[in-house]
Amino acid sequence: MWEHVNGAIHRTLLGLEIVMFELPLSEMIIFAVVIAAYLAAAAAGVLQLLAGGEKYRRFLLPLVSLAVTLEAVILIFRAVAIKAVPLTGLFESMIVLTIAFGLTYLFLSIGIQRVWFGSVMVWVMLVLILLAAVVAKPASPASAMASRPWAIAHGISMALASAAAMLATASAVLYLYSRRKLKRKDLLGVLGKVPNIEKLERMNLLGVKLCFILLTFGLVSGIGLSISLKMTSRAWLTDPKIVLIEIVWLLLGVILVLWKTIKLKEKTIAYMTLVAFALILFAVVGTSVFCETGHDFAGSNVKTGEQAI
Repeated sequence: MWEHVNGAIHRTLLGLEIVMFELPLSEMIIFAVVIAAYLAAAAAGVLQLLAGGEKYRRFLLPLVSLAVTLEAVILIFRAVAIKAVPLTGLFESMIVLTIAFGLTYLFLSIGIQRVWFGSVMVWVMLVLILLAAVVAKPASPASAMASRPWAIAHGISMALASAAAMLATASAVLYLYSRRKLKRKDLLGVLGKVPNIEKLERMNLLGVKLCFILLTFGLVSGIGLSISLKMTSRAWLTDPKIVLIEIVWLLLGVILVLWKTIKLKEKTIAYMTLVAFALILFAVVGTSVFCETGHDFAGSNVKTGEQAI
C-alpha cells in the first residue's frame, strides 16, 4: 500500500516540477520554497496529531508566515513585470487565495490553540498551493480592463470570499468530526484538540456570512464590469464560472434565511457549507481546466469584451 502511495506522490511531484519549469527562475525558486514550507507545516500537523499535544505547534506559525511572505514576494515580482495589479491569471488568483487563507489562520491561531484546528488549516493551504502549482504559468500582460476599478474590486472580493468559504469549510469539517466523536462518547478524541462545538458552530456561520457578503460585492462589481464592457446577458448565462458562483451565492443565501427563520440545524449547515465549497473550488479551478470560460484578465487571452469578465 505504501509503495502505491509513494509512487503516486512521486508522480505528482514530478508533474509539478515540469509545470514549475515554465516559471522564471526567481519565481520558480521562491515558489519551490513556498511548497516546501507548506509540506513541512503539513508534516508538523500530522506529527502534532500523532503526538496528541501541542509539541509541534511551534513550527506551524513560522512556516506558514514564511510561505505567506514569499507568496507576497511572487505577486510583487509579477506586479513589477506587468506593471499592473497581479490578478491576470488563475495562478495569481490561487496565490492571493492562499495568502488570504494563511493570514486568516495566523489571525485565528491567536485565540484558537487546538491540535486539529492547526492541522486541518495547514493541510487546506497545502492543497491550495499544490493546485496553484498545477496551473502555474509565467505572468501574462494585463488587459486594459484589468486596471479598471470594477475589475480590481471584483478580483479582491472574490479572493476574500473564497478565503471566507475555506474558513467556513474547515470549521464545518471540525464540527462534523467533533460531533461524531462526541456521539461515540470518545471525549479524549476532542478534548484539548478541537475547539468546542459552540465555537465551531459560530466559526462556520461566520464564514458563511462573510462569504455571502463578499460574494455579493463580487457579483455587484462583476455586473458593473460587464456593463462597462457591454457584455451580453447570454455570456453571463453560459459562462460556467459565473453560473456556479451565482449558484453558490443562492445556496449561501438559502442557508442564512433558513437559519434565521426555522433555525436550520448546525449539522445541515455544515454539510451545505461543504457543498458550497466544492462548487467554489470547481468554479475557481475546474472551469479553467475542464470548461471553456471567458473569465480571464490576461491580455493575451482576452478576445472580446463580451467574453471576458
